[in-house]
Amino acid sequence: MTRRRLEFGDGPSMITGGCLCGAVRYESRAEPITARLCWCRFCQYIAAGNAAVSVCFPTAHMKIAGDTRDYESVADSGNRMHRRFCPACGVHLFSEAESRPHLIFVRAGTLDDPSMIRPAATIWTIKAPPWACIDTSLPTFEGQPPPVA
Repeated sequence: MTRRRLEFGDGPSMITGGCLCGAVRYESRAEPITARLCWCRFCQYIAAGNAAVSVCFPTAHMKIAGDTRDYESVADSGNRMHRRFCPACGVHLFSEAESRPHLIFVRAGTLDDPSMIRPAATIWTIKAPPWACIDTSLPTFEGQPPPVA
């Protein structure tokens, strides 16, 4: 499997990614809006106890191939969330809030080139365990920050 940023003629670059087993692949021609480290309890579960790193893209520019399962929940912010994962390998790929259907958050570890992003903020620090390593050079929010778009 080729893991790289693809260029398509004179058009914008393609950002690609997928799950561990390759059953789910995605691509976006839009650049990321932002990336954040999240310490909410749900993100700690999906990141094996650490903060989850999520990259925000406009939903309209995201193409997803393959079947995903949806875990629906209510976030600490009160937003009804749809968290999608690969049913074959279990890798968590996407989060979407019903209140912001124009945005999709992609887990940075699923990007073919995760080095292309740099988190812009750390959120839900109030939920972080005492041993958490929080980058003090980034803006931090104890809870849910203002919407990014």
